[in-house]
Amino acid sequence: MSERGALRTRLDRLAREVAKFGAVGALGLLVNIAVFNLLRHTTDLQVVRASLLATFVAILFNYVGFRYWTYRDRDKTGRTRELMLFLLFSAAGAVIENGVLYAATYGFGWNGPVLSNVFKILGIGIATLFRFWSYRSWVFKALPAKDDVGVVAQGRVPATPAEAVRR
Repeated sequence: MSERGALRTRLDRLAREVAKFGAVGALGLLVNIAVFNLLRHTTDLQVVRASLLATFVAILFNYVGFRYWTYRDRDKTGRTRELMLFLLFSAAGAVIENGVLYAATYGFGWNGPVLSNVFKILGIGIATLFRFWSYRSWVFKALPAKDDVGVVAQGRVPATPAEAVRR
């Protein structure tokens, strides 16, 4: 396969991955916002506490979607490690997401129902970029390509991705 064809194949795979990640993320966003607003309007919880609870409900929802749909073809051998890393990076994303809401609410006093939702969604957007990178890089690791397995078994790692594709 030519380098151009290999690049096109990789970009097609990445586009499918982004679409699946986005679909799970969109449903997770709905879960997050629904739980957040339910808590805000039915309890006396403070804004950021309600947001944190909603974020963690969405994190659990998203793990199931990512593991069993978006990244179902990825390495499944280290589930405990995978879950620990997922929770670690999700917690970092929760800090980013809720840090934006915290700054808006307590730093600037923007605490109305609409503003809370706007800054929650803005925080989710920023955190999503971090989560996409960390999940695909560290949590749901790609299995080596079939051709790479033979090359690695011979004790030689391809010098470039293009070399791996040519083999």
